[in-house]
Amino acid sequence: MVKLVALYKKPADIAAFEEHYHKIHMPLTEKIPGLKHVELSKFTGSPMGESEYYMMAEMYFDSMEALKAGMSSAEGRASGKDLMSFAKELVTMMFAEVEEKVLATTAV
Repeated sequence: MVKLVALYKKPADIAAFEEHYHKIHMPLTEKIPGLKHVELSKFTGSPMGESEYYMMAEMYFDSMEALKAGMSSAEGRASGKDLMSFAKELVTMMFAEVEEKVLATTAV
């Protein structure tokens, strides 16, 4: 499994960002072929105090091929075009390979 990670810096107008993100951007993004799961995380701080980042979006795909196909589809291009219309200066994107570790639990 792979994911596209989008890190968003704090927007000047958080309310406007949130409204656009959830009412316009996410409905476009949810239509991307091959997209399996989306996680949104809002940062509350960091070990060094306040974070420069506001939010992280993680978009999961079965493979890098599926991610590339989804992002190059008409739906992926529409999502990307919308993103650049409202968050071009805020977003940094990366690809990541997902490696899950199951933690062992101990009986008490």
